Amino acid sequence: MTDHPTVDGAAIDLDRLAGTTYTAVFSDVCDSLGLRDQTCAPGLTPVVTGGGTALGWARTARSVAVSGPPPRPYGAEIDFIDSLRPGDLVVATCDEPAALWGELFSTAALGRGARGAVIDGLIRDRDKIATMPFPVFARGYRPTDSLARVAISGTDEPITVAGVPARTGDLVVADSDGIVVVPRDVVAEVVPRVLEKATTEDKARGLLLEGGLLADVWERFRVL
Repeated sequence: MTDHPTVDGAAIDLDRLAGTTYTAVFSDVCDSLGLRDQTCAPGLTPVVTGGGTALGWARTARSVAVSGPPPRPYGAEIDFIDSLRPGDLVVATCDEPAALWGELFSTAALGRGARGAVIDGLIRDRDKIATMPFPVFARGYRPTDSLARVAISGTDEPITVAGVPARTGDLVVADSDGIVVVPRDVVAEVVPRVLEKATTEDKARGLLLEGGLLADVWERFRVL
């Protein structure tokens, strides 16, 4: 895996971004650059709503149906999670009706320094995951174990998550509104614009709360 993008030679502060930005502003900035299809289709929802913004570097995995237990139970899943680095955010897909992700996987990923998981498939242990400082987004829930039903078939390969292409190293932003995937090669351009737009929106919000007219605020800041 290659190093992550930087801005003016400095590492991108993921905590700052998560604390001051959100999916809508990332989507707007991507739109302004002609990237109008970076928002995942509705259906992937957070285990806990109101948990703020999950933001990190994509680590991709694809899970497929299997006909029986592998020689090494959960082997591919264990290897994938053990390879996670601080700042990573799991992005995984599975079309089969078994839970790809659960509380112990979340615990292990959190211990590795990962920042969350987006699972385009089913998960389990919802109540336990809800108590953890590890945001998880999923398509649905089912207690059915993955063993001998599904297994990771590939990691760090291009996948499509809820209609959006995702690659390892892309920047993934997720909150209660949905999920945005920012391609790695435009991250350095997107991040400064996102921070600027979020600051502008804060100013516009302040004027509106003071009774300013929406038309005047629009003319001044060009944000809505």
